[in-house]
Amino acid sequence: MIAGDFFQTGHNVVIREGTRVGDRVSIGTATVIDGQTVIGNDVSIQSRVYIPTNTRIGNHVFIGQMLSLQMTGTPEPDWGLEGPHIMNGAAIGANATLLPGVIIGEEHLFAAGAIVTRNVPDHMMAIGAPANIRELPKSLHVGTK
Repeated sequence: MIAGDFFQTGHNVVIREGTRVGDRVSIGTATVIDGQTVIGNDVSIQSRVYIPTNTRIGNHVFIGQMLSLQMTGTPEPDWGLEGPHIMNGAAIGANATLLPGVIIGEEHLFAAGAIVTRNVPDHMMAIGAPANIRELPKSLHVGTK
């Protein structure tokens, strides 16, 4: 694992080999991050989150507690596994599930308890199980968008 500046974790965090973590990242207690994962800068991952192999997390991302990210593939020697991709500025609520290979767009809001089974475009929100994709209200947009 390679970690940037101002990296901090809670108790009992497991971060597997080949993972790269950016600057100003906070990882909560009892979180597991499997190998070959990339985490950007200014990311907050709350407690009891599972992040599978080959997941990509952008910059300025918030991940609520007990998020379950899933992966697909077969554990063969070439590790053809694919985890989800979470783009810059996404915010994910507690106790949610994100299925394998799904791409969460920039500045996306993912409601607590949602189960996202397909890609979500930028500036949208996912609510429900399975998640319905809706426009992100203008009042929730970050920055100048």
